[in-house]
Amino acid sequence: MKFQRLLRLGSLLIVLCTIAAPQALMAQDEKPFAEHKVVLQISDMDPSKQTLVLNVAGNLLKAYGQDQVDVEIVAFGPGLRLLFEDNSNSDRIDGLVDSGVRFFACQNTIDNMSRIIGEPVKINSHASSGKGGIVRIKELVDQGYMLAKP
Repeated sequence: MKFQRLLRLGSLLIVLCTIAAPQALMAQDEKPFAEHKVVLQISDMDPSKQTLVLNVAGNLLKAYGQDQVDVEIVAFGPGLRLLFEDNSNSDRIDGLVDSGVRFFACQNTIDNMSRIIGEPVKINSHASSGKGGIVRIKELVDQGYMLAKP
């Protein structure tokens, strides 16, 4: 009796899966998330370049819409200053984060700058960090992101 019940339940699950699977695939094809993937590199201390990289991120959002573009800004070397906690662009960074832009800070640069300054560098709370900025860029490029250095 239990075996027949399990058999019926299994058959029902198979039927449901064959009905739902094509619909799920069709929905995925109709509106795939982030058709456009862009990683923006900032490795320059120049405030105008930092402003430019934020402008480019905003322009990508305007051009493609939040749901169709995936943007990550990777900061390393002197460009890490963009992600300093007290950077004058903090409000713009907040707005971009609210729109789905991600920020990545190079941990190698954080460590080196902290050692030079003699105290820990304070990074924007929205930024994630990892071993190396170049390593992060390579990971994203390998995942199909286009690299741009405005």
